[in-house]
Order: sequence, then structure tokens, then C-alpha cells
Amino acid sequence: MVSPSLRRPGRRRLLTAAAAAAAALALLLWWLPPGGGPEPGGPVAFTTGSRGGVYERYGQMLKEQLERDLPEVEVTLQTSAGSVENLDRLVSGKASFTIAAADAVAAHLESGKPGADRLRACARLYDDYIQLVVPADSPVRSAKDLAGLRVGMGQPRSGVSLIAGRLLRAAGLDPAKDVVPVPEGIGRLPDLLTRGELDAFFWSGGLPTGAVEELAEETEIRLVPLGDLVPALHAQEPRTRYYRAALMPADAYPSVQDGNAVETIAVANLLVATEGTDDTLTEEVTRSVINSRDRIGREVHAAQKVDLRTAIHTHPLPLHRGAERYYRSVKS
Repeated sequence: MVSPSLRRPGRRRLLTAAAAAAAALALLLWWLPPGGGPEPGGPVAFTTGSRGGVYERYGQMLKEQLERDLPEVEVTLQTSAGSVENLDRLVSGKASFTIAAADAVAAHLESGKPGADRLRACARLYDDYIQLVVPADSPVRSAKDLAGLRVGMGQPRSGVSLIAGRLLRAAGLDPAKDVVPVPEGIGRLPDLLTRGELDAFFWSGGLPTGAVEELAEETEIRLVPLGDLVPALHAQEPRTRYYRAALMPADAYPSVQDGNAVETIAVANLLVATEGTDDTLTEEVTRSVINSRDRIGREVHAAQKVDLRTAIHTHPLPLHRGAERYYRSVKS
């Protein structure tokens, strides 16, 4: 006769096995993409920035990477005025991903615009450095010397326009009254400066910015230090908490800086999506961003600053669920 203990497992053993199976299933469901694991596919719009700027070039290089990593995804790039317009496009559904400076993101959140609460970050990318460019023989030695001059302020709805206004106010100048504002982007500003139709221009971008490099090859220019504005800029907090004092390295524009670093201000850039962007797509895009740092960095030097250790620091935005999933996978 077979013992009852051999005919069926004990209750405790059954419960233990069931608990183990449930834990394994939960873990599997956490890591499997929604819908059973198909690769992401279909059209994806990425809005970048001004022609000639780092946002645009970074977007072009990332598009090439995504075509390798996600062959079923069809990426289209959209140029824009910059961070402010990028965020508007994102929340309106005209784009799936974008790059935006942290100060512009904070301003968008504070504005209370519809959809602002749906913004989510995938990664912190690289820092933008604020650059005030003047002809080499210009009398301008600090931002306060811009009084009465024609100053390129960036296009409306750009991150440049946002920071330029704040810097002028930190210098004690009213952007609307004390300078002649020229609302153009990096695509036109260098040419206007060369033709003598502009006295100076602000630019916020990764280092080096191609358009500034090309300008330096055509004419003699100088970078005006902005580090003295940091205390007055921070006095405008909380809106200015995302700016930090920074040194523009001496090799950013070697022909301009004559071996000297330039004291300026920097602000972080974020890769941004919305909470409704597909989790698996976001996870894989984040993976491509981190894994392509070295390849893209050879062409877009600012991308060399993308780092897994700092990528998760995306204040003022929380991480997207898909991005969280990626960071958990590489941490385990």
C-alpha cells in the first residue's frame, strides 16, 4: 500500500511552489514588453532645434543610431526654434521625443499649460553653455556693456531667448528697452554679425557649436565672460535654480580663446517624452542614447558628456516608466 505522504505533496510544499511560481510570473511580466514582447515599430517624430545647432546635429546622429537599433521604427526629424517650441510640440502630440534645457522645462511646468503634467524624462544628456559672441574689436567686456546695442536674443520660443532675457536682467538691463533685441536663431546670427548688422549675440548650446566654429573661421570674434552674473542670476530663484557657474574649456574654440577658459553659465539638457509614450519604445530609445555615446560623441563632442551615472538625474521631471525599466536592467 502506498503511503498517503507519497500520493500527494504536503500543503506547505504546494504553497511554497505556488508562491515561487507567482514571483517568477511577476518578474517575467515586469520585464516583458507590453503585448507579449514585439519590437517597437511605426513612425516616431523627434523635434530637435535650430539649423546649425547642436540639438539638430545630435538628432541626426541619434536617428542613424535608432535606425540600426530599432529597424521597425521610422524616425522623422523636425527642426525648431528650440526648447520652448519643442515642449509645446511634445504635449500637443506633434512629436514623440525631444531635447529641452532644464530651465525651459521648469518654466513650462510653472506655466500650467495643458499637458505639462504629462512630461517625463528619459535621460539627462549634456550641458548647454551660454555663449555671448562679439567681434574681436568690440568694446563689450561684460553683459552690462550691451546697453544700446543690437543683440541677437535667439528665436521666439527658444531656450536661448529665455536665458538671454534673464541674463540681461541680471546685468541690470531691461531686454525690451535697454538693448535692440534681434529675434533670430543660430542659423542667421553669425551672418548678421559678419555683415555688421549685429553687435553681439547670445547662444546656448553644447560645445563646440558648429555655427560658432564656422564663424570663427570667417572672422575674428571673442567670447564675453558671463560668470560675474551668477549671483544676480541666482537671486531670481526659483526660476534660475537650474543654472550653474561653469568654465568653457580652452579647447572649445581654440582659435578664439587663445588657450584660455571662459567663465560662463551652464544648464543641463534632458531627453523628454510624455507619460503616454510607449514604455518599450522609450526603454529602447533610452538604451540607444546611452549605448551610442561614444559613436555620436566622435561627431558631436557634447554627446561625450552623456553618462549612465548622471543620466537618471532629470530634475525637474520624473523618469518615464520605460526609462526606469532600462536603468533597472543595467543596474541588476
